[in-house]
Amino acid sequence: MAHFLVKSEPFKYPWSRMVQDGTTFWDGVRNYQASNNMKAMQLGDTGFFYHSNEERAIVGIVEVVKLYYPDHTDETGKFGMVDLKAVAGIKRPVTLTEVKADPALQHLQLATHSRLSVSTVDDAAWAHILKMAGGTVPL
Repeated sequence: MAHFLVKSEPFKYPWSRMVQDGTTFWDGVRNYQASNNMKAMQLGDTGFFYHSNEERAIVGIVEVVKLYYPDHTDETGKFGMVDLKAVAGIKRPVTLTEVKADPALQHLQLATHSRLSVSTVDDAAWAHILKMAGGTVPL
């Protein structure tokens, strides 16, 4: 199982809405590297849900429930999307500042390419961030 991080601006699509919706399509990605990360996703892979801009923090966990398929909002037909399901909250948000300050996490795309909307997270970093967050909480 692989791990990822998906970003959303909280004023456009907050974690609370993700939890309310239960499942959603992750559309609007127009960066080739982020798109390639979505193409690599497999069913059951997990991802951190990250609030970008104001909050800049990891706030929840999602799971991939539908593989990459054409994005209906892309008029060029070049980009796709995946479907994600909210699976758990975390006890304490983990901020971008904390990620960048932690030597065990400085290699993450979140720290090195902070504008990338869908990024990869290796197993060790996944476990480390969950520990920083104090674990998960049921929805």
